[in-house]
Amino acid sequence: MMTENPALTKSFDFSLKMVSLCRKLIYEDKEFVLGKQLLRCSTSIGANLEEAIGGFSRNDFKYKISIAYKEARETHYWIRLLMRSKILSGEEGCTALKDLEELLKILTATLKTLNKA
Repeated sequence: MMTENPALTKSFDFSLKMVSLCRKLIYEDKEFVLGKQLLRCSTSIGANLEEAIGGFSRNDFKYKISIAYKEARETHYWIRLLMRSKILSGEEGCTALKDLEELLKILTATLKTLNKA
């Protein structure tokens, strides 16, 4: 039996929250372009982590983790932009950023560990 992977769990839960948030942005707020940008990069974090687990080599694993990290950084940018432009409420944005910061800490620690070895 496989043990639970906190990064996978957190990234999947984050993706679910982002799907809901982006659905609101796109269909209720009619913010199609930025909403789709946020949806793409925020859900890509977990997808790349899932791919990393299926990596064929240590380098493949590290590469996919680094892509997940970059997608998380991009997500951070879009959330801040949406908040600053008042398209996304402060409460929604702060909650999303808090969840994202947890993921970024995990990804940063993982990359640091991989770079040491």
